[in-house]
Amino acid sequence: MIKNLVAWYVKALIIFVLAYAFSPIDLIPDFIPILGILDDLVLLPILIFFIIKLIPKDVMAYCRALAKEHEFTNQKNWFFGILVILLWTALIFWALMFYVNRESLF
Repeated sequence: MIKNLVAWYVKALIIFVLAYAFSPIDLIPDFIPILGILDDLVLLPILIFFIIKLIPKDVMAYCRALAKEHEFTNQKNWFFGILVILLWTALIFWALMFYVNRESLF
C-alpha cells in the first residue's frame, strides 16, 4: 500500500506544518510589524519544500498520476449559487428588520 511507503517522521512533519499553518499561535506574533507576517511567508514554504523532498519520488509520481486521473471539470452549480444568494438576502433582510424594530422601540 502506498501510504506505508512514506516514513512516519515525514507524516509527523506534515501534521506539524499543517497545525502551524492553521494555528493562531506563531513563533513571531503577527502584531510585530513585518516580522510577524514574514515568518509565515518564509518558514512555511521552506518546510513544504523539505517535506516534498522527503517524500519518495515514486510515491509522489503515483499521487500526481492519481490526481490527474481524477481531475474535475469546473462546472457551475446554479442551485448552490442561488441558495447562497438567498441566504445572504434573508440575513440582510433579518438584520434590517431587527434594526427597524429596535428603532421603533425607543
